[in-house]
Amino acid sequence: MRDTLSGTADPDDTPSRSAAPRAPGALDGVDTEALRRALRSGVSGRVAFDPGTRALYTADASNYRSVPLGVVLPRTTDDIIAAVAVCAEYGVPLTPRGGGTSIAGNAIGPGVVIDASRHLTAIEEVDPDARTARVQPGVVLDRLREAAAPHGLTFGPDPSTHSRCTLGGMIGNNACGSHSVAWGTTADNVESLDVLLADGTRMRVGATSEEEFARRAALPDREGRVYAGLRDIVGTYAGQLRTGMPRLARRVSGYALDRLLPENGGNVARALTGTEGGCVTVLGATVNLVPAPPAKALAVLGYPDAPAAADAVPEILAHGPLTVEGLNERLVAGLDRPGARSGVALPDGRAWLLVELAGEDAGAAAAAGHALVAALKGGARPSGSAVVTDPAQARALWRIREEGAGLTSRTASGAEAWSGWEDAAVPPERLGSYLREFDRLMERHGRDGVVYGHFGEGCLHVRIDFELGTEPGVRNYRAFMEDAADLVVAHGGSVSGEHGDGRARSELLPRMYGPELMEAFGAFKQVWDPGGLMNPGAVVAPRPLDADLRVPASGRAPLTVLSYAEDGGDFAKALRRCSGVGKCRRHEGPGVMCPSYQVTQEEKHSTRGRARMLFEMLNGEVVTDGWRSEEVRDSLDLCLSCKGCLSDCPVDVDMASYKAEFLHHHYKGRLRPASHYSMGWLPVWARLAALAPAEVDRAARAPGLSALVKRAGGIARERDLPSFPRTTFTRWFRRRPPAPGHRGAVVLWPDTFGTYLEPRVPAAAVRVLESAGFRVVLPKGPVCCGLTWVSTGQLGVARRVMRRSVRALEPFTRAGVPVVGLEPSCTAALRTDLKELLPGEDAERTAASVHTLAGFLGEAAPDWEPPRVAGDALAQVHCHQHAVIGYDAERALMDRAGIRTRVLDSGCCGLAGNFGFEEGHYAVSKAVGEQSLLPEVRGAGPDTMVVADGFSCRTQVVQETGRTAVHLAEALASGLPKG
Repeated sequence: MRDTLSGTADPDDTPSRSAAPRAPGALDGVDTEALRRALRSGVSGRVAFDPGTRALYTADASNYRSVPLGVVLPRTTDDIIAAVAVCAEYGVPLTPRGGGTSIAGNAIGPGVVIDASRHLTAIEEVDPDARTARVQPGVVLDRLREAAAPHGLTFGPDPSTHSRCTLGGMIGNNACGSHSVAWGTTADNVESLDVLLADGTRMRVGATSEEEFARRAALPDREGRVYAGLRDIVGTYAGQLRTGMPRLARRVSGYALDRLLPENGGNVARALTGTEGGCVTVLGATVNLVPAPPAKALAVLGYPDAPAAADAVPEILAHGPLTVEGLNERLVAGLDRPGARSGVALPDGRAWLLVELAGEDAGAAAAAGHALVAALKGGARPSGSAVVTDPAQARALWRIREEGAGLTSRTASGAEAWSGWEDAAVPPERLGSYLREFDRLMERHGRDGVVYGHFGEGCLHVRIDFELGTEPGVRNYRAFMEDAADLVVAHGGSVSGEHGDGRARSELLPRMYGPELMEAFGAFKQVWDPGGLMNPGAVVAPRPLDADLRVPASGRAPLTVLSYAEDGGDFAKALRRCSGVGKCRRHEGPGVMCPSYQVTQEEKHSTRGRARMLFEMLNGEVVTDGWRSEEVRDSLDLCLSCKGCLSDCPVDVDMASYKAEFLHHHYKGRLRPASHYSMGWLPVWARLAALAPAEVDRAARAPGLSALVKRAGGIARERDLPSFPRTTFTRWFRRRPPAPGHRGAVVLWPDTFGTYLEPRVPAAAVRVLESAGFRVVLPKGPVCCGLTWVSTGQLGVARRVMRRSVRALEPFTRAGVPVVGLEPSCTAALRTDLKELLPGEDAERTAASVHTLAGFLGEAAPDWEPPRVAGDALAQVHCHQHAVIGYDAERALMDRAGIRTRVLDSGCCGLAGNFGFEEGHYAVSKAVGEQSLLPEVRGAGPDTMVVADGFSCRTQVVQETGRTAVHLAEALASGLPKG
């Protein structure tokens, strides 16, 4: 295995491991091998036709699935030009793709997918005087905003996927976001486009005067024929373009042909924006920037329900807000889990409007917010309100809104909820009426979903519990979509107000536009793409809205070891938690997810990519060898099992558990990697090493022998082997007299790391607990949480180990004696993995008994005065604690102890248990740590304490920086009297 930041070799450098069937939909007669060779000869970037890569690109964030023939990741603009030329020569359709967050199915196709997001990420120029920027199509929106910020500028459109969506994708969909009330859609902010036609013609297009239009239409080349064709469309359909297009800011459906009218500047670039890759490939863009407000305040207004909130919007718009966003109480409830709490109290109400207002300074912005609240009368007056000026509090509120697409993908009952009718828009003054009728429509069809969205522009998001896995459910899906389209048209609206039509809504466009305008759309596509190669199936000549749905080929759930109780025991349903919105493709925090993607920036190393691979493994069409799949194994190889996705992913994808499940089946009855025997069985080896720790230590430090041990154990040669102290914690504990403990008994969980490798940690915890008035006891015999076996997929062994531990704890848990864990990964395993492997009353009771040290002291001894520990500290939160438990209790306890703590939002430390010790993982492990944690530690003053409760975190810190990190128990014990 290669120790590289890209993880594995280019898939086309090695033979395919699964049979590669012909893509559905056919493309009959295409010589796939010749196509691949032609692409590889002309493209310097990656050309991939292997099953694993094709599996990654079968879906976007929509309900749809289409298996591509191949994927191109161009490194240069010339690579795109060469790829398009080859596709034209072979008559193969192509689909341009950005971040793959399309909710309508615009970013999938049966031919060649061209993904510009990996390499074409240059911001070529920011011109603060002209207030423009020139970008390549793969630029992520947040990177553009960061580049513009020093000039006091920003890019106005800001979809909730701003941390990973690309400018090319935004142009394809005519993306909008929360601030379109003030700054318009992407089309409103496009100055010019550099585009490529399927026949290889390259053009720069933008606003065009009537004279210039005429001049270009007279040119004798392909560009001339394009302009002549556009002129003819305007001439033929001018009346319909002026009167038949809904007058709606959020009219994203269809093609914006009215942008071609002379009174609209003959703007070809803006007419092409929103064509979903169906006409041209965007090679680059010049976009307009807007002044960023000096200060902003957020007025939070509460209403009894969403229609009442919608009724207030027209009056609010008269105050010139930057945005008016709607939230629903069910959306807010979705954040109530560890590591993902909003942390903000909302005013009275069951639906809320977030109204952002600008000011020259914070005081002026706040005054504008208070003035708005005071001015609202009658039905527009909120039942409760708050004006938020604190940036952290505002970010917490915005987070609720931005994670809506993920949070609403399960209903309150746990049923799957789907996009489809995702983002229709109506005039804001008709929004309340539309919402009431929409509620009746949902009731009539027996459907459930949470409505939220861009109330200021009448654009609503909703995910609905369609039953897409059954024929009756699919029929209901079609019936609902047709009725909903008629409803929105009756309100003067658009079937899409943000994400485009794609496969979800293109079939519905005739209900909105009628035959003449549909004819005009067809003529427009014919001008640019007469061969029909560009992203077929969207807008013009669409695929049926109920075709190509992303549901399992088999209705049978695979047999699994873990219980997946939240998904009814169905592994396929668990995988469908991933809706594709791609939050895991962030290049940086806040939060943990996804450390491997942040380092490699490879789709297969994202949580989404891994979920796609596993889904396709179950489907069996592209990845054909099931649990034995090497493509899936390679995709999971760089998963750190950090569990960051369990809390940071809006739908609680648990890739660590999915990886453990896969490894269990993949290696069942087969020889495993050496690290599975060395690191996976660490509790056993540690117990044996404790019999002769000095001798083991000498052997581990002997240069030749150490290298041999690492090689035999599959351990990275760059890592230092752990030291074994001369005694264990349990021996130390047995030799000391027990404390009386006026508060009662508490079980201290003797984890492997503390017992055998760092006994100073549990010894410190004993002193702290006894100082708080507790009598510390240990369970009888050797116990273990089983995590090392879980993370290496040895689930049968893990189950036996856990069962033994539950029996050892049973006398205490039945008596109500709490259990305190010190190692966060072990504590989290006892709280979650235990219930997955041993579902039942005993596991539930045990899990409910387990606490962190700080959590236990906060609950059981709230009146205890912790020792004063003066000084500053940096605190690193263990990933599993972030995901499963949270860190609030630790913050509070350190504050009470007088420790001035800065809790790092540094994500994973990179070591992640066995991961960073395994051969082939060191480079990625270190790169993860170097993103934030390690530089922060190196930059801390010598008197600053580094607090890290995780053994992995402390090990990474000392091995990469030379600094010693301490457990919170050690920090507190340092303030106790000696002796």
